[in-house]
Amino acid sequence: MTARHILALSGGVGGAKLADGLQQACNDGRLTVVVNTGDDFTHLGLSISPDVDTALYTLGGVANPETGWGRRDETWTFMDALARLGGETWFRLGDGDLATHVERTRRLAAGESLSAITADFARRLGIRADIVPMSDQPLRTRVHSDEGVFDFQDYFVRHQCRPVTRSIEFAQGDDVRPAPAVLAALADDALDAIVICPSNPYLSIAPILAVPGLRDALRAAGVPIVAVSPLVGGTAVKGPTAKIMAELGVPVGAEQIVHYYGDLLDGFVLDVRDAHLQERIALPVHVTDTLMRTPQDRVRVARETVDFAKHLKSRA
Repeated sequence: MTARHILALSGGVGGAKLADGLQQACNDGRLTVVVNTGDDFTHLGLSISPDVDTALYTLGGVANPETGWGRRDETWTFMDALARLGGETWFRLGDGDLATHVERTRRLAAGESLSAITADFARRLGIRADIVPMSDQPLRTRVHSDEGVFDFQDYFVRHQCRPVTRSIEFAQGDDVRPAPAVLAALADDALDAIVICPSNPYLSIAPILAVPGLRDALRAAGVPIVAVSPLVGGTAVKGPTAKIMAELGVPVGAEQIVHYYGDLLDGFVLDVRDAHLQERIALPVHVTDTLMRTPQDRVRVARETVDFAKHLKSRA
């Protein structure tokens, strides 16, 4: 695999795993990872960016290998003390993770952008890729359910995705726009491909595409856009993708993910367990084992995805 510049859209653990594989496989090339911030929220007075931090910890080699999120070898003194004081403990913040949120909150209050802070954190973690939030302005995912309207973390963590989803809203102000580094990466003449990681299309990728002007900018980049299926054997490896599809009245299948992304895609990476669906997809398809159990799996899937995109580019 030889690529000058790859741009990936990512959110959550699955997306971070593939982004990590892309970082390792890019060799001397450049990788820009555009991360969902629709999950961001303020908790205990702190500015928390869960998907950004999962990308930072994963690509920085410090993620908890058992959960895929949070930090390796975490301790929980703060949460234990908070519980004894009767504080809110439904969203758990480890001691090392807490330092990230405290420093981010301090620097945001001092006037720095989320992009600048994230770039500095990435540098300090030794990350070669550019980790970029989708926007420096707030865009918040809200889940409308049969039990009311929930901010994302209330739905996802506090209620463990149990409420039945009726619709999903992306609340934003008039000033929301793509982060400058996103647009700069898309305008780079060296850009070879755009990869949509196997993140939840409805909760992780859709907020990115909801940033005004970003979907058009992706298409205008003029390079192949390839999505990796978040479904394996008709279900999600992690998270509520299949549950949400069923509750929204969408048949649970990889071909429906292609339909959801619509004319954005030029190609699709399908898991081998769903190979029988290939004939239902009116796009070029690459079939492979998309499960990323090991670091080697991440690199393999990344290489195959980029090679597939390069093949599409050569045919254009």
